[in-house]
Amino acid sequence: MNADPLPDPADDGNASDSVPDVPEVPDASDDSDTPPSAGMTIPGADGQRCGLVAIVGRPNVGKSTLLNTLIGQKVSITSRKAQTTRHRITGITTEGDTQFVFVDTPGFQTRHTVRGTAALNRNLNKTVQSVLGDVDVVLFLVEAGRFGSDDERVLRLIPPGKPVILVANKLDLIHRRSDLLPWLQQMQARHPFTEFVPLSATKKDDASRLLTIIRPLLPEQGWYYDEDALTDRSEKFLAAELIREKLFRLTGDELPYTSTVQIDQYTEEGNLRRIAATIIVERDAHKGMVIGEGGERLKRIGSEARQELERLSEGKVFLELWVKVRSGWADDEQRLKSYGYE
Repeated sequence: MNADPLPDPADDGNASDSVPDVPEVPDASDDSDTPPSAGMTIPGADGQRCGLVAIVGRPNVGKSTLLNTLIGQKVSITSRKAQTTRHRITGITTEGDTQFVFVDTPGFQTRHTVRGTAALNRNLNKTVQSVLGDVDVVLFLVEAGRFGSDDERVLRLIPPGKPVILVANKLDLIHRRSDLLPWLQQMQARHPFTEFVPLSATKKDDASRLLTIIRPLLPEQGWYYDEDALTDRSEKFLAAELIREKLFRLTGDELPYTSTVQIDQYTEEGNLRRIAATIIVERDAHKGMVIGEGGERLKRIGSEARQELERLSEGKVFLELWVKVRSGWADDEQRLKSYGYE
């Protein structure tokens, strides 16, 4: 039950061909409707507050880490590789009379025409832009003391009139708080930020302080979700994301970010989940990187993903993984849709 069935490396990866090429994938239509738009009037108890909060910033600035800390559980995957987040991920936390609905977005891509990734990058940017028009509050995440051209491009996307909180992450890397003062003055000259919040995205106390600052900016209205809800995404979607996280973490800089995961089968049998998934790569050489010598890397990806899925589902998971080559998928609009990109 705890074993991870994987392709026999002696078959040179041909076992992957046994998985049907069926576009049954985790996408927004499998999980839920788009979150309600900002400003909607929803009946609720007197004094309740609820609203949408976008987390935006350049790639690899800590958006997913901050979301997970705010929610108190992993709902968005993280890795050192830029562009780990590729979908709109909604995380929900309810404290007292207030429900915070956070929307983690992909890092805005500035290189639309990179060969082989143009369609994917355009898709990611559309996700960022569509989210910003519908939220009540924007968290603009940057590294404390740093502001580059990529940060500037994201800032320009924020619609005028939206309350924007400047969140300066990685505060632990700043030796003296006084060093931030000149930088903060420069930032205030760039945009009329509602608040400035320096923090470390991994610290729970900092996340709690940020919630306190966001609360009065949310409209008084009924909650969008049940009190115990943590995300609007299904377990099937999270399974694909967790496998992709382990893929990126265990291949490091070897594997280009143009790799994805497709869920071919997801069934529940009481306390057991049976999951079959395919890792999609661009080239045969990438396939070898994922499988590893003697199949060891693929086995480790499957083992670590299974363990985390078992913690998430609080049950047993039987996980099968294959690897397939699909050249050019990241620059093919139809394949992007079949792989679940909104």
